[in-house]
Amino acid sequence: MSASNCYCQSQARFEDCCQPVIATQSAQTAEALMRSRYTAHVLADIDYLMATWQHSEGQAADTRQWVESHDWLGLQVLQCRKGGSTHKEGRVEFIAYYRPKGTQERRAHHELSDFAKVDGKWLYVEGQTPQSAPKKTGRNDPCPCGSGKKFKRCCA
Repeated sequence: MSASNCYCQSQARFEDCCQPVIATQSAQTAEALMRSRYTAHVLADIDYLMATWQHSEGQAADTRQWVESHDWLGLQVLQCRKGGSTHKEGRVEFIAYYRPKGTQERRAHHELSDFAKVDGKWLYVEGQTPQSAPKKTGRNDPCPCGSGKKFKRCCA
């Protein structure tokens, strides 16, 4: 990661983007929470993931295993529905790029995540795989994982 860019690829500095959200466990929007949860995957911050998950009971061990067994390569936010500071619910569609540790195999996790604002705090509710595939990336397009390489030389 560049010293100036956050892990969530927002183009903001980590210190101005996900770090304060993780430190206070308080996001202003559903998208900010989703981005901070991706960053928590990169940092293997299981406590934060559990604290921001509405129904996390019994999920810590599985979540830890999933997070720690992968290298997190990048995030692409596709769209947000509701989830603003005045809303009570929101949905964020994203693709997280990752690689199982010890391999060179790059993978993509495409999800529609639902969020709810409970007692003034945004929480992750659940995610589902969308029915339709995300927009295809052309072979010569920049790789959406943020590597700076062409798609055909990276995640293709």
